[in-house]
Formats: sequence, structure tokens, C-alpha cells
Amino acid sequence: MKKAVKMALALLIIAVLTVLIVYATLPFLNYIFGALILFTIFRSLYHFLVRRLRIRKQIAAVLVIIVSIFVVLIPLYFLLSVIVSEIQQLLLNQASIIASIESGAVSVTHLLSRFNIPADIFQTKIEDKAMELASQAVNYTSLFILGSIQSLSHQSVGILIMYFLIYYLFTGEDSDFMRQISVAVPFNEENTATLLNEFRRIVRTTLTASGAVALAQGGVLTIVFLIFDVQGAFLWGAIAAILSFLPLVGAAFVWIPATIVQLFQADYTAAIAILAAGLFISVLDNFLRPIVQNTVGKIHPFLSLLGIVIGVSLFGLIGIVIGPLLLSYFILTVQMFSREYLS
Repeated sequence: MKKAVKMALALLIIAVLTVLIVYATLPFLNYIFGALILFTIFRSLYHFLVRRLRIRKQIAAVLVIIVSIFVVLIPLYFLLSVIVSEIQQLLLNQASIIASIESGAVSVTHLLSRFNIPADIFQTKIEDKAMELASQAVNYTSLFILGSIQSLSHQSVGILIMYFLIYYLFTGEDSDFMRQISVAVPFNEENTATLLNEFRRIVRTTLTASGAVALAQGGVLTIVFLIFDVQGAFLWGAIAAILSFLPLVGAAFVWIPATIVQLFQADYTAAIAILAAGLFISVLDNFLRPIVQNTVGKIHPFLSLLGIVIGVSLFGLIGIVIGPLLLSYFILTVQMFSREYLS
């Protein structure tokens, strides 16, 4: 009886401490996941420096961190700077954009009236919707920019935590501490190794397979938008790249409305070019994604879609990776629990 009471108290203490630790780290959870993802991506480079070039672990970890800053952090900073600049330009030019949409609505109204279709209501609705969307865009963008400025200190601390964690993940990869964490996992060694391999597989598949498709689709649309002087080319290209992670739908949410807007503005050449680019990247998606996934590893489309929706709603942009990982881990742990404790 005493042993049962002590075990219950021990479990209670562990549960309370776990809740406190999770609550304390919640504001920086994205950065912790970011560290784990970057650790997985650059792990091969670290092993190459340590095992092949015989560089000391600490120096190799610092070199990998410097590489990750130049490969990930600096390009991301410049991309975000360009996007913020384009958002500001869109806000400044919103009057001309609304005027173009209203002009397009008038053209559509005239076209419908030729077929004796009453279209005054259509024109009024288009104009009202344009004003409503413009007002919402101003509010959302102002809040986004203000929130970004206010959270700069939090982001700086988060990035520091992320890189400190990456350093200790590399240098302590074979340490007693990491072995103790492995022992603490409530599954046998084989299942623990499966969980670690699943993490690597999901990260590689999401960032390599889906990432390659996203870069290709976002890049093609950005180039076409720049050629035809579409306002916010980098912004819409980045949105298309993010949406490309969603299977089946993806970048069509960008290029179809962009084609319609160009038709409204009577820029038929740009509309045809954007439509052609959209169809091209759709074919590219169906061709490129299976090739890369067969090389790296597949994720079921439903698992990917549901995981991304859940992940983005909980963790923001990094949820593109975390969401499918959580769903995959849930399925795996249920299977492992069934095999180890119920069979």
C-alpha cells in the first residue's frame, strides 16, 4: 500500500512539474520546435565536420549555426522586409486598386446588360465588397505591423534560445543527458528509435518534398507577377509558396483570383500569362511532388492536410511541419501502446 501511495505521489509530482515546465516554455515553444527542426536538417553537416574533418564538437556546432544563419535566418529576414514593404505599398495604393476593381465591375455590368441580364445589383455588390475588403486589409495589416514591432524583443530572445538549444543538441548528442531522455520515453528501445526516425522523416519530407514544390510554385508566380507589374509580387509569391504545402488546393488560391483581377482591370495579356503560369505550376506539382516524395518519403495527403490545418492554427507558420508530425506521433504512439501494453 505504501508503495502504491508513493508511486501515486511521484506521478503527481511529475505531472505538476510537467505542466509548470510546459506553461513556462509555452511562449517559446515555436523556437524550441525550430531548434529541433534545424538540428534535424543540419545534423548530416555536423556529422561530416566532426567525423570526416575531425573538427572538435564545439567548433563544428558553432560553424553549423553560422551556416544556418546565412542559409535560413538572413534570407528569411530580407524576404520579410520585402513583404512588409510591399504591404505598405498596397496600403498606399489601395484607392487605385479599388478604382480598378470598380472599373472592372462596370465592364462586367455592360457585358451582362448586352444579354439582357440585370447587373446593377452585381456592380453594387462588387463595389461594396471591394470597400469592405480594403478596410479589413488596412486593419489587419496595421495590427500585423504593430504586433511585429512590439514582439521584436520576444523574437530576439526566442532566436537566442533556439540557437543555444541547437548548440547543446549538437554538442550533447551522445551525452548521458540525452541517453536519460531516451530512457524516460515510456516505450522500448525499438519504438523510441521509431519515434526519432519518424521525426526525421516528417521533417525531411515536409521541408524537402513539399518545400521544393513550394519554392518552385512561389518562384514561378513571383517572376510572372514581376514581369507584368502586379502589385505585391513577392507578397503573393510568398503566400502561394505557403499555400503550396496544402495538398490538392495550394497555390490555386492565389493565381485564380489574380487572373480574375487582371480580367477586371482589362489587362488580358497579364491574365492569360498568370493563367498559363498557374496551369504550369499545377502540372509541375503533380509531376515534381511524387518524384521527390518517392526519393525522400511520403506523407498521406489527408494526414498532411489535416496536420497543416491543426499545426498552423496552433503554432503559426512553423505548424506546417509540426502539425503533420503531431498527427503522425499520435497514430504511432497509439499503435505502440497497443503492441506493448495491450497485446
